[in-house]
Amino acid sequence: MINALRGMKDLTFEESQRFVHIITTAIGVSKKYGYNYIETPILEETKLFKRSVGESSDIVGKEMYQFKDKGGNDVCMRPEGTAGVVRAFIQAKLDRRQNEKFKFYYYGAMFRYERPQKGRLREFHQFGCESFGEASVYEDFTIIEMIGDIFKELGIGYKLQINSLGCPNCMPSYRENLINFLTESQNELCEDCNRRIGTNPIRVLDCKNKKCQSLLLNSPKLIKNLCNSCNKDFQKLIELLNSENIEFEIDTNLVRGLDYYNKTAFEFISNDIGSQSAIAGGGRYDKLIEFLDGKPTPAVGFALGIERIMELVKMPEIIREGYYIGAMDKEAIDTLFSLAHKKRVSDKVTIEYSPKKLKAHLKGADRVGARYCAVIGENEFIEKKIWIKDLVEKKEKIISWNEF
Repeated sequence: MINALRGMKDLTFEESQRFVHIITTAIGVSKKYGYNYIETPILEETKLFKRSVGESSDIVGKEMYQFKDKGGNDVCMRPEGTAGVVRAFIQAKLDRRQNEKFKFYYYGAMFRYERPQKGRLREFHQFGCESFGEASVYEDFTIIEMIGDIFKELGIGYKLQINSLGCPNCMPSYRENLINFLTESQNELCEDCNRRIGTNPIRVLDCKNKKCQSLLLNSPKLIKNLCNSCNKDFQKLIELLNSENIEFEIDTNLVRGLDYYNKTAFEFISNDIGSQSAIAGGGRYDKLIEFLDGKPTPAVGFALGIERIMELVKMPEIIREGYYIGAMDKEAIDTLFSLAHKKRVSDKVTIEYSPKKLKAHLKGADRVGARYCAVIGENEFIEKKIWIKDLVEKKEKIISWNEF
């Protein structure tokens, strides 16, 4: 028997219903905030992610599904969503419309070759939003508020962590202080952290090694080295969160897993999914459009992991809808299709192709969640009528086919 690849999972039955509920809820909330749908390809040029996510990141260094296609092109399956949306934004020349603002939401499959575990697969799905053209920290706050609304509708509890990653004005001096600190602790850091000291020392703060994390408790903190502009924005974000009674904590080592973030960074945390506790995250990336050869454009966004939150979601009560139509005699089966086709103009209709007794039809209507069970028996067929039972109101009646 051929099975799905390791780390790749089918979505069926109750899981698929939960998946659709998450997506439709997230779409509904994002539309209220002014976002429009964007779709980007699963397959992109590898250099898109090397230039955006960063060659020092684990995603590019270890996890990408990268290969040469039949034309000799270096391609990979997207490991995250933001880079593709930014590429589409530039390709459509939206970066040249400097006085306009654009807001997009997306959802779809992402691919990373890593050890599968609870809530973390090799093929996984994300929902995300990207906002272009708005430099104000009010937009950072609005996105955080929107994620909170999504989780509220899904019935998920969370903790919010925030940090500021500064800007090119405050980063150089901090980088130098951090390199000095890390160099002194070089013998105690893991191999990856030692490699990152020479490439991108900020990435060391994202290391998941427990020994490294304990050493980093005493590392220089970027929020204590912020320039006036970055500090002003960060304090304003704190003020806005407090004014709306949104609980949060400042995590001075929060840098996110991608190289393109600056200023605001945030994560939504759940303690109900084991060690992999981040269920959503994002921040500001004002330089990414420029890195990918677009015109300088401020931007901020987020992504949430759908598999990460599947078990946390409270499903709404199932509402019965539509009709189940069946017959008790073989002679009446053909009649069902004409009736069902006309009824589908306004209602959901499920047809049972085999003749059955009334009790079996009622059970069938229950299985498909129909509100009405409609059955043609021997007498109804002769009289061109149909028996209907409202399974919510528990009322029944017999009406003509035309009336039906």
